[in-house]
Amino acid sequence: MSFRAGHGFDAHRLVAGRPFVLGGVTIPSERGPLGHSDADVLAHALSDAILGACALGDLGRHFPDTDARWKDADSMRLLEACAEMARRAGYELGNVDATVVVEAPRLAPHLDAVRGRLAEVLRIEIDAVSVKAKTSEGMGYTGDGTGIAAYAVATLVRNPT
Repeated sequence: MSFRAGHGFDAHRLVAGRPFVLGGVTIPSERGPLGHSDADVLAHALSDAILGACALGDLGRHFPDTDARWKDADSMRLLEACAEMARRAGYELGNVDATVVVEAPRLAPHLDAVRGRLAEVLRIEIDAVSVKAKTSEGMGYTGDGTGIAAYAVATLVRNPT
């Protein structure tokens, strides 16, 4: 049995008037991430982690922000597509682990819903999905409230065929 691990990262500016979507869950907030798609940093970081584990490039390679088809796209559909690419390459997801760094809004009350949505889309058990929320104690773009970042790791197992 062959194991692979992939790492992903994403960051977006927070702006007024945008929905705050994280892991497919809309969280009440006055500001949300700005991006070509719905700017779901968690879905983007996890997508890159999955693609990286399979050496399939990154999210921008498959869903470029220069392509109008992906304007305001639901990032959970992109994540689902990345998981399917991994399956077609002969891999099954083992687990995912992610850390989201943002000063506000408070994410803890929403993490169970986020984990559930990710498990559903990735077609893995919820106990194989870990999402943590951190602040950066007022330092940098995540700490001064102007941005959000997510880091993710995915482990995959080669299907014995």
